[in-house]
Amino acid sequence: MKKEDLIYLNLVFFHAGIGFLAFLFPFTSKIYGYAIFILGAYYIIKKQNKNNEALIVAAYVVGSEVFLRMTGGNPLYETAKYEVMVFLFIGMYFSGFSKAAIPYWLFLLLLVPSIVLSTFMLDFDTNIRTTITFNISGPICLAVASIYTFRRRISLNQMNLILLSIGLPIISCMVYLTFYTPNIREVITGTNSSFETSGGFGPNQVATILGLGMFVFFSFIILDSRTKFRILINLFIALNITYRGMVTFSRGGMVTGFFMIVLLLLFLYSKSNFNGRVKLNYLVVLLTIALIVTWCFTSFQTDGLIDKRYSNQDAAGRAKTSKFTGREDVALNEWETFLKNPILGVGVGKGAEVRKAETGVETLSHDEITRMLAEHGSLGIIGLLILFFTPLVLFLENKFNMFLLCFVTFWLLSINHAAMRTAAPSFIYSLSLLNVYFGEISKKKVW
Repeated sequence: MKKEDLIYLNLVFFHAGIGFLAFLFPFTSKIYGYAIFILGAYYIIKKQNKNNEALIVAAYVVGSEVFLRMTGGNPLYETAKYEVMVFLFIGMYFSGFSKAAIPYWLFLLLLVPSIVLSTFMLDFDTNIRTTITFNISGPICLAVASIYTFRRRISLNQMNLILLSIGLPIISCMVYLTFYTPNIREVITGTNSSFETSGGFGPNQVATILGLGMFVFFSFIILDSRTKFRILINLFIALNITYRGMVTFSRGGMVTGFFMIVLLLLFLYSKSNFNGRVKLNYLVVLLTIALIVTWCFTSFQTDGLIDKRYSNQDAAGRAKTSKFTGREDVALNEWETFLKNPILGVGVGKGAEVRKAETGVETLSHDEITRMLAEHGSLGIIGLLILFFTPLVLFLENKFNMFLLCFVTFWLLSINHAAMRTAAPSFIYSLSLLNVYFGEISKKKVW
């Protein structure tokens, strides 16, 4: 076994061990969470961010967030977003940021009016600070991360290291879920999202991070597996993550991860020569067979209920009236709220209160797009247009960034079913703004 493969295997086993320890001794999750912050800050400061250590540490935080939430390892619900911003600010201190990141400074400014408005509009008995931070921390995290990454030059090897930093903690999450629900047949009785197979946590968020992990390790099979041993290890991890993601019965995250893989393959196929396409064909056949086997195994384990879930049927095989578990009603309500308040919206966090007053149901938004419209009005539209078109313009400048469309797709699809509840959509979006090049780049100019 090569030295690199042995190091990789040790990293995999180490993070699998973290998941197992968190299941046996829950307090170890808190130790793990605090260690990430302390050691991460020390690592960036010691290295002075010469090789974008801030991005590596921030990526690790993103990958570990859902695992730490479900195991009680984070002291605050929004800890991961704060940590990502702190680490990137430290990185900016040492290596600066692009002065051309004007679109994201503008995006930050567009958020301010509705934040101010919400301090006057929120109900008297509402905790203004927590309500505002819960709803606005995601967009602010996105803006800060984007200011750091905008046109920053990194090598493909560095990008793979960032993806590995995201993927390793997801292995811990996967192992924890395996021990939390060892027998799927005992807990799956219907086709609704399952908290029992999601570590007792929100299936939507769990499936989102597992879908991202599925993409990370499948991309390693394609791009960063130099030996057959590494291919087998990554395939084993990817399929296990896929299985654990599917049995959450939350579809959004898994569909997103699948689309990311397809986009990556299409991009590589379009840029490859004849020999490269032949190799890709073999990989596509291998991955297709592996996914079919995984689906069949999942179907067997759930007595066919997973097939009904993705066909939008209940356990009896009847078509469900709603394809989006009622979220379209929330989105429609937010659209109507926008039409009534088209300039500045109703203020950050006020949308849920308006919805409760009008419908009697207190439901948080799962769609960041309609939330931005309802709570930020026309300024929200401008902000969303900035977020959507800026990376596409960069893609026209650097069409060899194979990850750009994948990352934008993850952000766009995730915020449509899971809003910005986690740091993942914000951070992954910011990675689309990097200029990724083959080989090493000059350390004197990083943006």
